[in-house]
Amino acid sequence: MRSITSIADLRELAKKRVPRVLFEYADNGSYDEITLRRNRRDLDNISLRQRVCVDVSSQSLKTSLLGQQVSMPLAIAPTGLTGMFRRNGEVLGARAAMSSGIPFCLSTMSICSIEGLRDRVNAPFWFQLYLMRDRGFTHELIARAKAAACSVLVLTLDLQVIALRRQEVRRGLTIPPRITFSNVLDVVSRPAWVAGLLFGKRRTFGNLIGGTPGTGSVASLAQWISMQCDPSVSWSDVEWVRSLWPGKLVLKGILDPDDAKRACAVGADAIVVSNHGGRQLDGAPSSISVLGRVVDAADTKCEVLFDGGIQSGKDIFKALAYGARGCLIGKAYIYGMAALGEKGVKLAISIMRQELAVTMALSGVSDVTRIGRSVLIEN
Repeated sequence: MRSITSIADLRELAKKRVPRVLFEYADNGSYDEITLRRNRRDLDNISLRQRVCVDVSSQSLKTSLLGQQVSMPLAIAPTGLTGMFRRNGEVLGARAAMSSGIPFCLSTMSICSIEGLRDRVNAPFWFQLYLMRDRGFTHELIARAKAAACSVLVLTLDLQVIALRRQEVRRGLTIPPRITFSNVLDVVSRPAWVAGLLFGKRRTFGNLIGGTPGTGSVASLAQWISMQCDPSVSWSDVEWVRSLWPGKLVLKGILDPDDAKRACAVGADAIVVSNHGGRQLDGAPSSISVLGRVVDAADTKCEVLFDGGIQSGKDIFKALAYGARGCLIGKAYIYGMAALGEKGVKLAISIMRQELAVTMALSGVSDVTRIGRSVLIEN
């Protein structure tokens, strides 16, 4: 196996080790993938000021996110189906994050349940929530996260309807799943992945199975999930969640300055500038192109986190320069998980840490909390 020196290397290895339908679930975007491409293009187009003769012999990458001291300004984003990429994927991801000194966020659509993760890790983790049509079940999930001593609740707001992801439909990743000959052939050609899944205890959505009447089987659960997106979600629903959750509340999916102001007004402790990884509104701007305006609108009333195409320490540096407190990684995390499990996630974090440190040094910055727009070449 060739040396792994980048997230791109992990991506190539992940592509070989998991079925194509799973890889494309993590890798692709919605419709024509315009927004997905914008995330990468706009980050690449940002130029940095190279500085010399600045003493950077002593560096600090430490900061805080939502009151938690972290080793670098990074967290693992909530990603669905992680336990399908690698047996016990969410547990491995949480352990990798915690040993690296950064937060881990468990998705509602995880394979491992809230309780299952709580029993397998020795530190608090974040939990991500959707506002489901079944508000009673939403309330129950909040109560379960509270009982598990989750330190942060991340409420995702940009999935009130599900956008079409064409590759998922073509590969049969639908609700319910569509079994095709090519899918079966693809799966059996990866015996290591199959063996890992067969020996695992978890093969369905751990937070949802059996949680509401009539969802005892995978088929009935899939049907229930397909009905839970709620286009009626409003800010009053966010206020309801705020009233139920006593801890730190993060609102994810903010791209507009007006929404940022409203999020701060309803009591959010942080917002995540995110276009759902280019998986929802195709034609939306890249996350990085609106980050500065959202930061200005938040006006220090709440922390601003960034999510949208982070693939390197340089990308983290650029997001911090535009005012983000920290960044979340989804795709990069999944690539590491699919490629090498817990070791791969640790490696992804380590690669980004080293790249961030080098970028800081060559830009004349020694403290990650002092990165600002002065490091950018504004066109």
